[in-house]
Amino acid sequence: MNPVINYGDGIYAIDAMYIRPGLATIYLIIQNGRAAIFDCGTNASIPQVLYALESLGVPASGVEYVVPSHVHLDHAGGAGAMMEVFPNARLVVHSRGARHMADPSRLMEGVRIVYGEAAAQALYGDLKPVSLSRIVEACDGMSLDLAGRILTVLDTPGHAKHHLCLRDSRTEHIFAGDAFGVSFRELDVDGRASVFALTSPVQFDPQAIHASIDNLLVRQPGAIYLAHFGQVTDVRRLGGDLHRLVDAHCNVARKIHAGGKNERHSRLVDALRELLVEERARQGWQIADAELFNIFSDELDVNAQGLEVWLDSLS
Repeated sequence: MNPVINYGDGIYAIDAMYIRPGLATIYLIIQNGRAAIFDCGTNASIPQVLYALESLGVPASGVEYVVPSHVHLDHAGGAGAMMEVFPNARLVVHSRGARHMADPSRLMEGVRIVYGEAAAQALYGDLKPVSLSRIVEACDGMSLDLAGRILTVLDTPGHAKHHLCLRDSRTEHIFAGDAFGVSFRELDVDGRASVFALTSPVQFDPQAIHASIDNLLVRQPGAIYLAHFGQVTDVRRLGGDLHRLVDAHCNVARKIHAGGKNERHSRLVDALRELLVEERARQGWQIADAELFNIFSDELDVNAQGLEVWLDSLS
């Protein structure tokens, strides 16, 4: 099993082992022997979570909340399986995503369209539905009481309409899912993190993303915990970079779209590769093209798909 990352103040990270190590994080927030889980990984992530809880002395009965940031399956695919092994937990999910946790068939259908049947099954397996009686539909400002530690729901659309974040009262840190881009540890330069934008299908909304980024920044958190991957600090700088990169993605997409739809997806991917190389020079990433493109292989393809859906919505 992978080691548990201890960020202090009862915050722990587990590598979900989704596709590759260092890609997706599951967070544990522990207070007085009680636990909340933020983001769920997939069915295959469950053993990692159980191992972490056992090593931290928290029984399965001590998990009170399971909170997917949104219902994309790298974040919520393991939710149903988690609810089976955590008998006292409530699944806290954005009100727009709750029905998909009770009946995940449409989620799986969407993933099959993006990845293909075989890859979707290999990545996510059979999704388990969650009883409506155990689902809490979250709204902006809702408070979750974890043994006196208050986790406040923040409605943060843009990546998806059903996206939420949590603000932790003990640290004033924020668990951000995909609302604050991605930051891969392989790209850290002397401990200095970088971010890159996510424009994933099918609900990418740049105006809403900008507003959600500002919604997080205005709270001045000392740290933000990203699904992809881990804790970042120096939040103000990263937020500025993320605003810039969202705009850069949109500008690239408009230019490609002006050239017509013929081979638009492949032209978008190529343009995003160029944007990534420009960002490498700006940030000083010490990494060759092949490894850089490998790290971002899924993100570039899915980002291009999201930009295409957005462009078509403007027509």
